[in-house]
Amino acid sequence: MDETVTEYIRRTVLKIPREEIKAMLQKWGFLSEAQLETINFHQMKDNISQDVVKLCEENSADIKQAAVLDIIYNHIYPNKRVWSVYQMNKTGEETDFFDLRDFKKKFKRRLRSALQNVTVNFREYEDNAIWIRVAWGTPYTRPNQYKTSYVVYHSQTPYVFISVSVLKSNLPLLCEALLVASNYHDIREMELRSHSLNSLKDIVFKRYNQNFQTYRPRPLQERNVVPESADLRITQENRSEKERIQRVNREIFGDGPQPKLEFAQYKLETMFKSDPKMHVLDKKEPFRCLVKFHSPHLLESLKSLAAAGMADTPLSPLLTCIPEKARNYFKIREKKGFFPGSFVSP
Repeated sequence: MDETVTEYIRRTVLKIPREEIKAMLQKWGFLSEAQLETINFHQMKDNISQDVVKLCEENSADIKQAAVLDIIYNHIYPNKRVWSVYQMNKTGEETDFFDLRDFKKKFKRRLRSALQNVTVNFREYEDNAIWIRVAWGTPYTRPNQYKTSYVVYHSQTPYVFISVSVLKSNLPLLCEALLVASNYHDIREMELRSHSLNSLKDIVFKRYNQNFQTYRPRPLQERNVVPESADLRITQENRSEKERIQRVNREIFGDGPQPKLEFAQYKLETMFKSDPKMHVLDKKEPFRCLVKFHSPHLLESLKSLAAAGMADTPLSPLLTCIPEKARNYFKIREKKGFFPGSFVSP
């Protein structure tokens, strides 16, 4: 067995939590149950990895089998990578029958027509997700198995989730291969990034039920409670305000947990209105800006702004509409402003 394969399998096993190594090797299916029974999974992980490597040598493992183990690891632990969402488009409304074998053939052929030293591996999962692992080389070097790109493509949908390697220069080639294999004509990044692949899927597949743009301010109901002192009145007002913020947050964000989104971006375009006598702008051109959001948990952070007293309630729709606008590439186009230099809610 090649030393590169040996070392790669050893390092992959070392990444797996010790209590889950056996279960993951069983999913891999390359080693028989009888071989797995010979391994002491209670010893140190380094010793476990050496035992696994010896058994793989007996079975003459190659890089293809090693790549499958890596795909299984990344499928179980997708949060170890950073994922971006891309949407593909067709020129017309035509629908094509999806042929997985044809997809694989076209994808490989397009990559290898531009770069010979590349390894491509596929694995299908129950939710119609095709996991693609690409290890990149150069015209003069073998593929680097430690700097891989991952693609998760759901057949019959235009959405692709990509986790690129440090070799980002290969991203255009990867996108081109996806277009050729899936019979689409254009692909664009949706400016959504997160470690949580499932949260990104919840947003783009609309599995996340948020009550977008439905909130209307409601007058507080008067209560027939006469406070006995100013302190009681202040306490009652604070409690009522807290209840109002919680109610509004539920109406806007829903009751469930928010999808874990770490990066979002959209383009904002609005007209800058000013007094003609001030001559601030002689030409009637729109004012454009790029809005970027970064947070370990962006939507939960936005949800907590009002409760923390850092923003008024309800929040601006420019903030609460982020998951919805993500499906439209975060392009918000405004026609008019209400007052000088203002950005208007959509």
